[in-house]
Amino acid sequence: MARIDPSIFKAYDVRGIYPHQICADTAYRIGRATCQFLHAKTLAVGRDMRLSSPALADALIAGVTDAGADAVDLGLIGTDMCYVAVARYDLDGGVMVTASHNPKEWNGMKFVRRQAVPISSDSGLADIQALADADAPPSALRGSVRRVDMYPDYTQHVLSFIDPAAVREFKIVADAGNGVGWHIASRIFSHLPCRVVPLNAEPNGDFPKHEPNPMLEENRQEAVERVRAERADMGVMWDGDADRCFFLDDTGRFVEGYFLTALLAEAVLQKHPGSTILSDPRNLWAVRDAVLANGGNFVETKSGHSFMKEAMRRTNAAFGGEMSGHYYFRDNHYADSGMIPVLMVLELMSRKGRTLRELVQPLRDRYFISGEINRDVGSREIGERIIRLLEERYSDGEVSHIDGLSVNYDDWRFNVRLSNTEPLLRLNVEGYSQALVDRRRDELLSLIEGGC
Repeated sequence: MARIDPSIFKAYDVRGIYPHQICADTAYRIGRATCQFLHAKTLAVGRDMRLSSPALADALIAGVTDAGADAVDLGLIGTDMCYVAVARYDLDGGVMVTASHNPKEWNGMKFVRRQAVPISSDSGLADIQALADADAPPSALRGSVRRVDMYPDYTQHVLSFIDPAAVREFKIVADAGNGVGWHIASRIFSHLPCRVVPLNAEPNGDFPKHEPNPMLEENRQEAVERVRAERADMGVMWDGDADRCFFLDDTGRFVEGYFLTALLAEAVLQKHPGSTILSDPRNLWAVRDAVLANGGNFVETKSGHSFMKEAMRRTNAAFGGEMSGHYYFRDNHYADSGMIPVLMVLELMSRKGRTLRELVQPLRDRYFISGEINRDVGSREIGERIIRLLEERYSDGEVSHIDGLSVNYDDWRFNVRLSNTEPLLRLNVEGYSQALVDRRRDELLSLIEGGC
């Protein structure tokens, strides 16, 4: 029996190149192992639009039923739909077959246990890996397969976060990048008065236009041009599995996830006064100030979906956001969603009578950021040494270790942290003027590149 390639087991999920690193046999064994680990009687299985996803999902379902559990086959869905299904239908867990925004030759899996609690490397994924490698004999009892169409339930669930009657008739360009985003959103927008211009709408794992990764500027260009040509009120883009969303204002300018988090925090606090709101420390002043100005309780926590979700449960936070486009909601079972933020932004624009650009502009005028800058430092050991030396160099500031190293001054701050999977240092700088941010960014990069 061949050992499963251990490199596919990442910090938060399974991910590798099909069929060399991840194949039907891998999926079958992981399906059985997941049920064994969870002692599951029922397990949800969903898949994205990748060309290899149907075969992997079928193999995973076979592994689930051979483990003696019943598989709830959700078919072609978004990752956040899998989370909702597990919690809503009271299942023992779920596996979503997806490689999110990765190139077309990749595939993978994301895992949750009951109530959509994530399974990561330190909370069970290593155990699933060990069980899959052990490849125990199938159960004497074979489970069944039940196909469930959760689109009607999911549509009503996400619409419950807003008052649909309050949403005005906006014109929106929606780029799904040939992922599942428009396959989902088209059902939701049928309940709203908006006029939508869909781009790359058909799920297609060949990604004929561009990879489904709106974080990369080149993948946003078509949507930018279309927003301008259509004179649209807004552009929205999703990654491949539609658990993240990204926005363009009416000029086609990209709206940073940092500023979206601040806007969504305000919107959530209008609905849930006094609630706790979470943000990761890469950039945080705009979110902190928005939360405090709207009577909320601000909490800084480590980035990464498993950390965010655990912190949200621990603090009973109503909302949490990351600059990477992940937005988490307590009433969405503490999970991230790529659809709820779109609806909440439309409702906020409608209630305030302002464009998205007008909502964001006061934040752009006050808070200046470098954007995330990555530098390859060769090894984790070197990266850790550089972080220690940066802490010594900036010891006159307010130091925090919530996620990597953060140092705060009165008029600027920075966060530097190591990647979970690569020998990269990730740097973010923010301040109250662009000149100050640029100067401090260059200063920090010079120290990092020189090994301090």
